[in-house]
Amino acid sequence: MSESEMKCPVQHGAHTKVGTTNTHWWPNALNLDILHQHDVKTDPFGNELDYKTELESLDVAALRTDMLALLADSQSWWPADWGTYAGLMVRMTWHAAGTYRIGDGRGGAATGNLRFAPLNSWPDNGNLDKARRLLWPIKKKYGNKISWADLIVYAGTIAYESVGLKTFGFSFGREDIWHPEKDAYWGFEKEWLGDSNQRHSTAESDSLSCPLAASHMGLIYVNPEGRDGKPDPAKTAQDIRVTFARMGMNDEETVALTAGGHTIGKAHGDGDDSKLGPEPEAAAIQEQGFGWVNPDASNQPAGVITSGIEGAWTTDPTKWDNGYFEMLLGHEWELTKSPAGAWQWQPTDIAEDKKPIDAADSDRRRMPLMTDADMAMIKDPDYLKISERFREDQGYFSETFARAWFKLTHRDMGPKERYLGADTPTEELIWQDPIPAGSTDYDVDGLKKAIQGAGLSDQELIATAWDSARTFRGSDKRGGANGARIRLTPLKDWHANEPDRLGKVLAALQPIAESNGASLADTIVLAGSLAVESAAKQAGVEVNVPFTSGRGDANEAQTDVESFEVLEPLHDGFRNYVKEKYATEPEELLLDRAQLMGLTAVEMTALIGGMRVIGANFDDCAHGVFTDNKGALSNDFFVNLTDMNNRWVPGSDNLYEIQDRETGKTKWTATRVDLVFGSNSVLRSYAEVYAQDDSKEKFVHDFVAAWSKVMTADLF
Repeated sequence: MSESEMKCPVQHGAHTKVGTTNTHWWPNALNLDILHQHDVKTDPFGNELDYKTELESLDVAALRTDMLALLADSQSWWPADWGTYAGLMVRMTWHAAGTYRIGDGRGGAATGNLRFAPLNSWPDNGNLDKARRLLWPIKKKYGNKISWADLIVYAGTIAYESVGLKTFGFSFGREDIWHPEKDAYWGFEKEWLGDSNQRHSTAESDSLSCPLAASHMGLIYVNPEGRDGKPDPAKTAQDIRVTFARMGMNDEETVALTAGGHTIGKAHGDGDDSKLGPEPEAAAIQEQGFGWVNPDASNQPAGVITSGIEGAWTTDPTKWDNGYFEMLLGHEWELTKSPAGAWQWQPTDIAEDKKPIDAADSDRRRMPLMTDADMAMIKDPDYLKISERFREDQGYFSETFARAWFKLTHRDMGPKERYLGADTPTEELIWQDPIPAGSTDYDVDGLKKAIQGAGLSDQELIATAWDSARTFRGSDKRGGANGARIRLTPLKDWHANEPDRLGKVLAALQPIAESNGASLADTIVLAGSLAVESAAKQAGVEVNVPFTSGRGDANEAQTDVESFEVLEPLHDGFRNYVKEKYATEPEELLLDRAQLMGLTAVEMTALIGGMRVIGANFDDCAHGVFTDNKGALSNDFFVNLTDMNNRWVPGSDNLYEIQDRETGKTKWTATRVDLVFGSNSVLRSYAEVYAQDDSKEKFVHDFVAAWSKVMTADLF
């Protein structure tokens, strides 16, 4: 180290280099960052920007005109193939939306996360940094009237319209994040495009580790060259079926999306990929966010390398037609390699006039290509039948694709009530989890009195309200108490919902709701909130739990059973529930659920302490109920957790006992979820606040605020 470096007052890399963080020194410590990743401090607008209000002043017609002009305005720094950026914009939109997976609702395009690592630098997203930069003039012009998230999806949709597709519609309403996401688990691999077997428990495709959808780290879907880069359309078909099912797509939607995505544009692999510069996150500062710089392709469409595969799929890659199926089903195919060395398929015999025109030289024609994923569309028997039908009926293909594209780009937005804009389709779609509007025209006080006379315990009412609301996922805005789907299949039979107790409560509340003109959804939430008030009163604190009416009751026809099965709680630390033993520790599972529910670490702490002393554990389990006054919303959980007159000792089955230090008598039992609030230094700091003698009322009010947040999280 030089003398000048030794004197420098800046701690170089102290907060950015591996080896200087707590996570490096204590890798097994519970990291709470997931609960605070989008703190207001990362948002340049703080709480000042109301995107819904900004959207109301957006001139959508002008935006569309500007977008169409941009698509046809080839820039010298990144020339457009055939004079249009349609293919590039479609790919950008596709790759932004295609990360969505139904397992945990994470991924997707609803947050504009493509702007940040790791997605902005995934191998599969090569050169999409150029697409986003091409959009900058439009974003700059319209400013806060359109988010990056909406603009990225809108660009691909208008691109399809520009080539002749009648789209199904488009909805605004996606709000931007301003910091890389830490909650999305993309896999544990330490290298891009590694061995796919690392994310499978067996050799079978359907053993893909949940909630992952992609077959490799760094890919959106599957390897276009074949599983692990080895061409085999049959195996690739297996991977595709699993991947698209993880996105909530059936076989017909899968074929339509594959074909529609390859009907326009081309793949790029015309050169030596070893000469490419690093991805955006690793690029030199002078590149200003650009990655994959190719010194051999300056200012030329030719020579561009993205996937390494080279060529177009159809004769006319700038037109929406049935050319994909005509090409795929109309020829025999053989394996070859692109100039970049990637495996791809080419026709064994094709007329010159059926070849696509070169993207840069209109006097030249090029050999078309198919990837291993395309070949799967004819090698898999079920995919083949669908492909043949689409070939025979272009109108049906176009409509199926338009609907699938809308689903792909809107699924992560949540219920239809969150969709904004005049182009929102009026049709009710089952994957939108439709819920009829609920009534607000009823006597809430009368409903309260009826509930209080139903003969149900506070614990029963609180558990039912919690179970109804806890399914909400902030990732894709699915689940929640609205709709009262807890009374429908499959929710009513979930082990975590204690079907016997649930049936008893619903049987009592349903007639009360009907006789008072309220929805069952409202009644369940109100009943739970009344029980919280009762528990607080037992602790000597008078409090009113806020209540918002207007929830509706969904029916079986509005509920896609298969789609809702993924919402089943396999763990819920708030009720000390774990369905079975998992490799992940219960406290880590707790953080995952808390983050999906939109809770902070403080809110999580308050809820845990309150649910324990109220006695809301699953199956009335005693673990963590650190109180001699069960049922009262007291701060006893924290008082006894932090009491140094007690000691904790391991018991059997990964449980723990709290013993009196002097007598050795066991007073209570606990799980890891209970103990983490005393062992983790951050959580203990919160626990100590709530254990203070002057925090009894603060704790109750904090619990009520967090409870109300959970009960209303799904209301828009």
